[in-house]
Amino acid sequence: GAWPYLVASAVIHVLYQALLMRSFRLGDFGQMYPIARGTAPLVVTVLAAVFVHERPGGWQTAGVVVASAGLVGLALWGIRGSGARPHWAALAAAVATGLSIAAYTVVDGVGVRASGTSMGYIGWLMILEGLAIPAYALATRRGALVGQLRPVAVRGLGGGVLSVFAYGLVLWAQTRAPLAPIAALRESSIIVGAAIGALFLKERFGTARIAAAGLMVA
Repeated sequence: GAWPYLVASAVIHVLYQALLMRSFRLGDFGQMYPIARGTAPLVVTVLAAVFVHERPGGWQTAGVVVASAGLVGLALWGIRGSGARPHWAALAAAVATGLSIAAYTVVDGVGVRASGTSMGYIGWLMILEGLAIPAYALATRRGALVGQLRPVAVRGLGGGVLSVFAYGLVLWAQTRAPLAPIAALRESSIIVGAAIGALFLKERFGTARIAAAGLMVA
């Protein structure tokens, strides 16, 4: 019963990866990542109510709204304080990334429940993604792919291991709790992302973004 969701999720994940990489190429990590992640929880809340009939209570809804406000604030205040005109193509890619995150979150939330086994669903999803994403890269990069992979292969494999572990935890959590709060709590990673942008990528953080991060924690 989970196969339609697995196939759909693999396709959406390819789209997600392409959009995420495009947003990172066009804009600052510290701005694009919060927009991409901050868009998802509110959209998941709406989609879960429509398609899964999960209507969060008042406190859950308030929590999702506050968390999303903090996430989006991290991004928008950074744009406002940068002194430069917003890069609209980068912003569009980041928002589209957030919509794709919301789409695969709901698809996988329904699919993992239909499968009856979170580990089985995680395993098959990673196998399908492990085939679909390299196939997409080969089709778009062709002969240049091997040369592009060589200097970042070890880093990429490390990121892949972390991705499997992290998303496996998300899928398991979705079998135990409603989708909307899980989606919102998952995006607390944005605080770590903002810190990485400031400390390692030397991107401006500032008081306003610290306040937005504090709102996210609340």
